[in-house]
Amino acid sequence: MVALFGTPLLIKLLRRQGYAQAIRTSTSDVTYPEHEGKRGTPSMGGLVIIAAVHVGYFASHLVMWTPVTISGLLLLYLVTGLGLVGFIDDYIKVFQQRSTGLRARTKLIGQAVVALSFGALALQFPDSRGRLPAGHRLSWVRDFGPSLHIASLGVLASIVVVLWIYFMVTATSNGVNLADGLDGLAAGACVFTFGAYVLITLFQFKQSIYLVRDPIDLAICAAALAGACTGFLWWNASPARIFMGDTGSLALGGAVAGLAILSRTELLLILLGGLFVVISASVILQVSSFKLTGKRIFRMAPLQHHFEMMGWAEVTIVIRMWIIAALLVSVGLGLFYAEWLVVAPTPP
Repeated sequence: MVALFGTPLLIKLLRRQGYAQAIRTSTSDVTYPEHEGKRGTPSMGGLVIIAAVHVGYFASHLVMWTPVTISGLLLLYLVTGLGLVGFIDDYIKVFQQRSTGLRARTKLIGQAVVALSFGALALQFPDSRGRLPAGHRLSWVRDFGPSLHIASLGVLASIVVVLWIYFMVTATSNGVNLADGLDGLAAGACVFTFGAYVLITLFQFKQSIYLVRDPIDLAICAAALAGACTGFLWWNASPARIFMGDTGSLALGGAVAGLAILSRTELLLILLGGLFVVISASVILQVSSFKLTGKRIFRMAPLQHHFEMMGWAEVTIVIRMWIIAALLVSVGLGLFYAEWLVVAPTPP
């Protein structure tokens, strides 16, 4: 409700101030999809998404009069920190009318500061049963394999784990950022992913076999994120009245990674965030192919713009990619539940 009714207020404020997204235009050397009709559309819509998530989370605890948890606060820290990095990027795009925003190195440094501090904090604060927000082992639908904790490093014993968390957060936040190129694409795909995490963390809360520190609070966060994206999507659907900008896409990408880390489903994220993986892979393949062979695999990367260059309508691309996202999420949920069927104790 905050996102649904707060977004038009933000649109009016941004339009009144003349804050609009810079649009890339084609040149004699580089051809971009025709987005001239989007010129003048305000950006920074991620501000209302972040605000809605905070209101949803804290209001739920006030209504039920329950204490917040370290897992919930850590996730909100990750969302807010990456949202701030994205806001600075959007600010440069709007006020300097530079469509590329922050320089890549500067943006990566900002993401690194937030991700590394999140990782370091997530390895603190054990609960009464000794469970930490993040684990020292890789996880699929639960922790598995040898510990990444290297005891010989002394005070830096958790450095490998923190670097792994940094990689996950940076890769996922950039993946959602790459997907945010068409009206409603990233917000709609995120609804499926956050909806899946509501189901997963609620299930973990009901079952004692999962070593997740605060699953019910993660479910509240996931529900707030899904709701915020849904309310925002009303105004972001084609033709978009507002863009989420890097403020929203980096924050949502961080939230996806944070939920995977804190719910111990890190590798399952390959399916639950499968669309973002596919879109990121298209960029990696495009750049690698061009550097190695001088040829491009796609007409343009990320992948959604390849289909634009082929003449597909924007709405068609978005809906079909939503379908792909939903299918991948369904497979991920199926594998999560199937694993429980295998290992669940037989009732007496």
